[in-house]
Amino acid sequence: MLKKTISLAVLALALTTVSCKESAADLITEQDLKVVADEAQAATLLPKISLDKEVHDFGIINEGDVVETEFIVTNSGQSPLLISDAKGSCGCTVPSPPKEPIAPGESAPIMVKFNSSGKPGNQSKTVTLTTNTENGAEKFEIKATVTPKAQ
Repeated sequence: MLKKTISLAVLALALTTVSCKESAADLITEQDLKVVADEAQAATLLPKISLDKEVHDFGIINEGDVVETEFIVTNSGQSPLLISDAKGSCGCTVPSPPKEPIAPGESAPIMVKFNSSGKPGNQSKTVTLTTNTENGAEKFEIKATVTPKAQ
């Protein structure tokens, strides 16, 4: 048993010594470089989102008001932009994204409604878009200062 353990330890030491003499650069093949170049090329062809604004501030509104704004999304990439989902950070924030793909260079509105019922004070809500961009998700924000209802 001791002889077997010593043999395994010697074998592990030998493998470690031999494998450490190769540099990482020696292990990279032409094929590996081609795969990296192809992936970089594909990333440049993806759609990209440009927003007309990152944040919309409704300012001071009254509790119970339902306010709406529009964000303009432009596809500044090389292939059609798909928005498969849009969610507000709470149920009071409802985005309405375009259903159709947005062609390269084209724009489309995303309407966002905010219902201030039961939301007195400073409010900051995030809208998250699930997209076919490199990130896979894009975010923007709405804000408001909600004046509480008189009790």
